[in-house]
Amino acid sequence: MQEKPSSFSIKNWAQDDQPREKLLYKGKNTLSDAELVAILIGSGNREESAVALSKRILASVDNNLTELGKLSIKELMGFKGIGEAKAITITAALELGRRRRSEDALQKSKITSSGSVFELMQPIIGELQHEEFWIIYLNNSNKVIQKKQLSKGGITGTLVDVRLVLKNALQVGATGLILVHNHPSGTIKPSEADKQITQKLKIAAQSLDIKVLDHLIITEKAYFSFADETLL
Repeated sequence: MQEKPSSFSIKNWAQDDQPREKLLYKGKNTLSDAELVAILIGSGNREESAVALSKRILASVDNNLTELGKLSIKELMGFKGIGEAKAITITAALELGRRRRSEDALQKSKITSSGSVFELMQPIIGELQHEEFWIIYLNNSNKVIQKKQLSKGGITGTLVDVRLVLKNALQVGATGLILVHNHPSGTIKPSEADKQITQKLKIAAQSLDIKVLDHLIITEKAYFSFADETLL
C-alpha cells in the first residue's frame, strides 16, 4: 500500500521552502507575493502546499495584488483550502497595506502637482464601485490640513453641498481647496455636472479668498486634472 503523503503545512516543509524561515533569516524583501500570502494562510490543502495554493489564488487575478484586494470573503472561500478565517486574514492584510500607502502619502503630502493628489487619493477612492466626492483642504504652503469625504453616492452620481465645503474650510483655516471624486465606470472624462460644480465652488470660494486649485477625477489607474487641462 502506498504511503499517504505527509502534511503540506509549513512546519513540515524543507527549511529552504519555508516562507516564515525565509523571512526571518533572509529578510522580507526576498519573499515572493505567493510566499507572503502563504504565511498568511499557514497551510494549503490535501493536494497542494500553501505556496502552491497562494500561487493559484494570485494567478486568478493575474498576479495583481490590487485585484486580489477586491475579492470578497466569499470569493476567496471559493478556493479549496481557504476557509472563512483564512479569507478574513488575507482581506485584513491587504486592507492594512492599502491604508499604509494612504498614510505614507499623507505624511509627505505637500501638494506639488496633480500627481501628488492622485497618490494621496487613489488608495482611498480609486477602486470603489460607488462614487465619492472628497475635499482636500490646504494651507498657504499647499500642505494638507485635512481630507474629508463630502458625499457618497451610487455609481450614477453624488451630491455636493457648497455651503458645507466652505464652512469646513473656514473652520480649519484653509486657503486652498482641491476637489476630488472617482468615476467607478473607469472613464476620466469630466461630465457637464462635474464642470458645473467646479465652477460653482470656485466662484463661491473666491468671495472668501479661498482658491479652488484643482479638481481631479480618479479611476483605478488614471486621473483627469482640471488644472492641468486649463479648465479652472
